[in-house]
Amino acid sequence: MRTSTDRPSRTAAAALTAVAALTAGLLTAGCDDRAPGAAAERPAAKPRASAGPVWNTRPDSLASLGDSITRGFDACRLLKDCPEVSWATGTEVDSLAARLLPSPQTRSWNFARTGARMADLPRQIAAAVPHRPQLVTVLLGANDACRADVAEMTSVKDFRADFEKSLKELRRSLPKTQVYVASVPDLKRLWSEGSKSPLGKQVWKLGICPSMLRDSELVDAPTRERREKVDRRVKEYNAVLEDVCRRDLLCRYDGGSVHSYGFTGADLSHWDWFHPNKEGQRQLAELAYRRITTAGR
Repeated sequence: MRTSTDRPSRTAAAALTAVAALTAGLLTAGCDDRAPGAAAERPAAKPRASAGPVWNTRPDSLASLGDSITRGFDACRLLKDCPEVSWATGTEVDSLAARLLPSPQTRSWNFARTGARMADLPRQIAAAVPHRPQLVTVLLGANDACRADVAEMTSVKDFRADFEKSLKELRRSLPKTQVYVASVPDLKRLWSEGSKSPLGKQVWKLGICPSMLRDSELVDAPTRERREKVDRRVKEYNAVLEDVCRRDLLCRYDGGSVHSYGFTGADLSHWDWFHPNKEGQRQLAELAYRRITTAGR
């Protein structure tokens, strides 16, 4: 049974509820000073990370650094450099410069030196810097292993230090120059191939790479161990080249292609059966060209 006081109580309760709802709405609106109906702001987009330098597969200038291989030693003249057939800059062979550059004779330079070791690389870089080449090629390390005895081979620690120093000096002067690094050739394979020639074995007695080629006919345990030590050191050098080059975005290691290439007597100089002849130089150019013109890293 309803009483006369029920209706006023319900009316008061409804009024209180309406006031509370209105107050809550005003408080909520006070926390956001946007105009009514304005869309919520999107969070600011994060800046994109830089993609880094892009490898140019068609550089227009080239400086080659290295040793007797890049100088074309014994490739066309006895005991003489023959840079005109160099794999890197030669004009009488389908060299890297001939394949890459629109003007190879005026836009390529060969600063390699017969007998050079990794410790000589900074001086060669200093000679190349004034020309501001877009690409620098490096083929060094054989002479670090080719010593009078295995005890005189360049240590892996010093080899790394010299190569790292060289790249730092290059980057200081030419931060955008690209670098192609060839692996050290397989000296043990060169011994195996060259020893098939009686003439080669006689020439080696004159002192070519004695740590590997001395007593070329012997296969006793001490001689095999000596050759294995040289072989291991060459592989350690190549591991250094790969590691240091990998840390530089504009440096490309050849992936071991020169070291693993199956040189035969047809690719070797018939004066010393150790250095690449004209055909061997052409093969080196092909390996380099293939790596340098590959898109991506």
